[in-house]
Amino acid sequence: MKYNKFGYGLCAGLFACSLYSCSSIYMPNVPSAPMFTEAGEVYVSGNINTKANVSANLGVAVTDHVAVIANGSFVDNRSNTKDYAQKMAEAGIGYYTRFGKKNNRVFEVYGGYGLGTTSVIDKRSSTMGQAIVETQDMDFDKIFVQVNFSSEKKDALKLFGNRHDIDYGTIIRLSNMRMKNFAIDGLPVEKEDNMLIEPVFYTRMGLGKGWKLQYTNGMVFGFKSNTYLKAGYPLFTLGVLYKFGGK
Repeated sequence: MKYNKFGYGLCAGLFACSLYSCSSIYMPNVPSAPMFTEAGEVYVSGNINTKANVSANLGVAVTDHVAVIANGSFVDNRSNTKDYAQKMAEAGIGYYTRFGKKNNRVFEVYGGYGLGTTSVIDKRSSTMGQAIVETQDMDFDKIFVQVNFSSEKKDALKLFGNRHDIDYGTIIRLSNMRMKNFAIDGLPVEKEDNMLIEPVFYTRMGLGKGWKLQYTNGMVFGFKSNTYLKAGYPLFTLGVLYKFGGK
């Protein structure tokens, strides 16, 4: 698990650095990593973070090497200084295979398309209560490609007298993001686009009968130094997944 520990440290450092920069208008979701074994398997997961960003994933292994995935996310976070809301949906298709001496390593590659909408309201305190400083509204789409490297370890963790399987892996996602519409205070302004790299590291603990507990952490890097559509919002989530079916 050396590379996974390195990923945790890397993302923690990047998270600390990101606290000193303006946030992006885009908040990433949790990508799919089904770790399929054979045709007929179905993968379902749900994840949430401290900003109330809820991500859901669905995957189906159509054949022994081809799978389809669907992802969705929803966030509606309100505070004294900012209201942030985003909805996003994605779909994709890809290839998976198992390898290694124990056949316990998984390689997956997926490509797909997504759509979303984001609304941001910046506020400040006034004698009359909370006053709106600026509103930002964006409709966007994305084309993404991601590569997953995963590994399984049977009965790797002993907890409360029981042994649990441990999975860990890395997702490297490349997303071509484009604003379809963008307005500030209701007025159209110049649209932005960006190429984003989203590395995500995850660890899963088996709970029995297809259920697993999942922790993910990740970050976003942008190729362009945009004002709004740029890197930001590190990904730290906790969730559960369930996998069933097969031949």
